[in-house]
Amino acid sequence: MNLLSAKNISHTFDYELFHNVSLDLEEQDSIAIIGISGSGKSTLLHILSTLLKADSGDVELFGENVAMMSKKKLSQIKRDSLGLVFQSHYLFKGFSAQENLEVAAILSNQEIQEELLERLSITKNMAQKVTELSGGQQQRVSIARVLTKKPRIIFADEPTGNLDKATAKEVMNLFFEYCQEHKAGMLLVTHDEKLAYMCKKVYRLENKELVKVQ
Repeated sequence: MNLLSAKNISHTFDYELFHNVSLDLEEQDSIAIIGISGSGKSTLLHILSTLLKADSGDVELFGENVAMMSKKKLSQIKRDSLGLVFQSHYLFKGFSAQENLEVAAILSNQEIQEELLERLSITKNMAQKVTELSGGQQQRVSIARVLTKKPRIIFADEPTGNLDKATAKEVMNLFFEYCQEHKAGMLLVTHDEKLAYMCKKVYRLENKELVKVQ
């Protein structure tokens, strides 16, 4: 099944970032987008994840054009089916790690899985306030929060930026396993080409175009 389809996406800020970008994300698929800083990788991810509206082109989620969706339908899809992982964790700072995950579980009507916490090595940190955690621990809690809601698409923008290499590889393997088990897909933006080439497909955003390189 096609989870996401982008056709002829173009976008400009002070200058044209990219034009006529098209790609498709299938179930159990993983796509990495690489490119130099300022090439528009994060902007493209924001458009595909509906955080930003493209100047032109169409984005379809689960076979339906985002531009034609009601606000209610789009909000429901964002809440239940899209998971966003950023380099900045965006956790609720006044809450503990446990409370952050509980919010995600309640909103998506899911349960917190102990196995997930163990895989991310945060079981012992759950009672701590977010502000008491290291940057790497905060990032792992953020990843656990996203996976707790059982999204159909994971949008990840430099998700391992605060992690050491061994943990980064473990997190990537966790994402891949999740996509296989839940028939989900992942779209990854990264500077780290080693991580990128772990994905099934790799695209490079350069000279305002998206070019498939794997």
